Amino acid sequence: MEKTLRFDSLLVHGGLEAGPAGATSVPIVQSSSFAYKSAEELEDVFRGRAVGQVYTRIGNPTTESLERRLALLDGGVAAIATASGMAAITTAVLTILRAGDEILSSSSLFGGTFSLFRDTLSNYGITARFVNPLDLEAVRAGVNERTRLLFVETIGNPKLDVPDIPALAAIAHEAGLPLMVDATVTTPYLANGAALGADIVIHSTSKYINGSGTSIGGVIIDRGSFDWDSPAFPHFEQFHKKYRAFAFSARARKLVHKDVGACAAPMNSFLLTEGIQTLALRMDRHCENALKLARFLSNHNKVSWVNYPGLEDSPQHEVASRLYGGRYGGLLTFGTGDKASAFRVINGLRLAKNLANIGDAKTLVIHPASTICCDYSPEEKGLMGVTEDLIRVSVGIEDGEDIVEDFKRALDGL
Repeated sequence: MEKTLRFDSLLVHGGLEAGPAGATSVPIVQSSSFAYKSAEELEDVFRGRAVGQVYTRIGNPTTESLERRLALLDGGVAAIATASGMAAITTAVLTILRAGDEILSSSSLFGGTFSLFRDTLSNYGITARFVNPLDLEAVRAGVNERTRLLFVETIGNPKLDVPDIPALAAIAHEAGLPLMVDATVTTPYLANGAALGADIVIHSTSKYINGSGTSIGGVIIDRGSFDWDSPAFPHFEQFHKKYRAFAFSARARKLVHKDVGACAAPMNSFLLTEGIQTLALRMDRHCENALKLARFLSNHNKVSWVNYPGLEDSPQHEVASRLYGGRYGGLLTFGTGDKASAFRVINGLRLAKNLANIGDAKTLVIHPASTICCDYSPEEKGLMGVTEDLIRVSVGIEDGEDIVEDFKRALDGL
């Protein structure tokens, strides 16, 4: 049935197996491990001769249901749920790269990803080189003999630039590289991994997929589209021979995911599964409200600038319209001239919450330069599009007029 269902129906029914006594919600299997009747049965599961659960660090029935649903939504052959979005990126990157290898990455990244690439991975011999993802020739020129991965965000957070993902996929594949895309901001609803040409898709499921700020999680979607039978990836040889299209997900789960242990908790997997059912409804409202707020801010005399791909005069508007079907996400940024005025606006808001998250049902704001990007140099902040007056807004699903009135009241107080 899943092969015939459309996106909105898959949100509700995809990957779902009936629970005990006909329950229609995914059961929470709150168990660390799973018993078998005989030593032979358990051996078969460990050796991959039989399907089964062994230990929740490796797999769990509640989490498996979430993984099946997310794989279906992004056009993947498999998915691995993790403890956070950062755990998903770390696991996926370590599955592919070894000491001496390089990542060619978009320069306009979420702060946590930038830190992982620049600082943490460099300690283990993996180098990240950063490039403007909008400059296709610079991306092409950035590939060298050590490059093993091209990484980009669908919409940069918080820069809100919109790379041409299919064009980047063509560059990556021409060079024999996989394209990994962090699609947290757009979600599978605006465009799935298959439509974009990505080989591996990452989501921080803590954000829009959860939708209510109740749980942390991440997911790696393996589209099964990249040919790992390549001299550039000799460590994939045994996995490609045995698992073919599942080579990446098999290596990720059997080695990195298992050994690092950044697994999803069953309760979080349940909350994420409940949240994802309303993703389409919420994303429509997020996008609608964000455009309404962006237009209001554009016309307010206390606002210096507004950045939102949905605005017709945005340099990102054409690409975003082409890739995301006339929907532009729930994030926007704007400035009021300096840090002091940005703080006054944030402090004057009553409805919007001042905190470090996006994708909540509630409208959220933050001043990135003094918080999530506070440890970066001015040059690094510039790469990420972070200025001292920038306010990032994750526009919620409240009544759009109430959101506008909240910002009007705060701005009028300047």
